[in-house]
Amino acid sequence: MMRAGAHLGIAGLWGRSVRFWSNRRGVAAVEFALIAPILLVMYFMTMEASQAIETSKKVSRVGSMVADLVTQQPTVVKADLDAIMKIGTLTLQPYNRSTPTIIVTAIQVTTDATPLIKVVWSRKLTNGVSSVGAAAGTTTTVPSTLAVAGTFLVRVESNLSYSPIITWQADTRTKLGLTPSLTTSIPMGETYYLRPRRSVTIPCSDC
Repeated sequence: MMRAGAHLGIAGLWGRSVRFWSNRRGVAAVEFALIAPILLVMYFMTMEASQAIETSKKVSRVGSMVADLVTQQPTVVKADLDAIMKIGTLTLQPYNRSTPTIIVTAIQVTTDATPLIKVVWSRKLTNGVSSVGAAAGTTTTVPSTLAVAGTFLVRVESNLSYSPIITWQADTRTKLGLTPSLTTSIPMGETYYLRPRRSVTIPCSDC
């Protein structure tokens, strides 16, 4: 014969079981804990991809702007070229995790029977420091469609090693077990060729 106390105990256990399974708050918390990391990863990936695309466009814009400013000058000096290149780097802001390399090269296609493509002068900006680029008088290359005898060209190369938002120091990478493929920068670059706008050539007196 079942006692009344035992009956009440079973009824209480059943009631608690029903309340446990009908309470969805715990299930919602578990679902959120599982989904939240995935949502965060998707958010950071989307943000990183959009910023990488925008930075790539800005790197291209740097080359275009520098080439346009240089070819508008009838003559230049080192200080002018260095200032123009530094202005170009500001185009990348607010991105500042790495610095671009900008190379401005004046090129003369000779009028020889077999035209030679020679460097007239060259300046470059690397890590914010200006210096001489390719040596004057050395040969270089241009696209075949631009290798017209007697032509003077200005070539601007803009390159950037894009660093993702989440960058890792060497010791942190080792501790987390990250592979080099997860921490490698993304190369971005563009090359522009323009002809002088206001003169036949653009001499640089102190390059």
